[in-house]
Amino acid sequence: MREYLEPTAIIDSDHPEVKDFALRAVRGAKDPVERAILLYLAVRDSIRYDPYSPFWLPEHYRASWVISRGRGFCVPKASLLCALGRVFAIPSRVGFATVRNHLATRQLLEFLGTDLFVYHGYVDFFLEGKWVKCTPAFNRELCQRHNVLPLEFDGRNDSVFQPYNSDKQRYMEYVEFTGAFADIPVSEIVSSWKKTYGEDFLEKSQKLLLERKKARVSDFENEEVWSG
Repeated sequence: MREYLEPTAIIDSDHPEVKDFALRAVRGAKDPVERAILLYLAVRDSIRYDPYSPFWLPEHYRASWVISRGRGFCVPKASLLCALGRVFAIPSRVGFATVRNHLATRQLLEFLGTDLFVYHGYVDFFLEGKWVKCTPAFNRELCQRHNVLPLEFDGRNDSVFQPYNSDKQRYMEYVEFTGAFADIPVSEIVSSWKKTYGEDFLEKSQKLLLERKKARVSDFENEEVWSG
């Protein structure tokens, strides 16, 4: 289990800001399961989901950087949650899956050209003798906009996206689970995204980030929800 307990340059569980975030999140709890639940909730709701975050450098996934930025997509949020688990000696790793999001926003669908999301990140915690999945990607406000109940986590059962939202519309479909890692495989992620979304995906993303910054557009939650 050593590789799932030690800090890395990206999952920097030894960083003072990461340790401080972890201590504030657990509120004095001592039980590993209770700690894992509180850490999960802290990342789910205090780090807002933003699919337009930068992704091409290792530092874009660094746990301490995610805290300072206050937003990120699923993989940076998973990186942070892994780091927080390791602060308390909970074996933690990042898992990946390919998912199809049937309720993605129009803008995101137009940008990606597909509703298929490769290298969707979640977290595996080793608790009470087994690995359990938890998915801190979508904050509560975003879930409410999509008419989806925020994902809860009890520390004993897998917490993965629901297949339908509260209106019985198709929501998230898991196509395949693609493995778990002790660290963030940045080069694999970038390579896979180029293969799926086009060789110019990096340049497109950098251009979009610059445009959004100039226009001062930063709230993904306000994008129009696709319902067709």
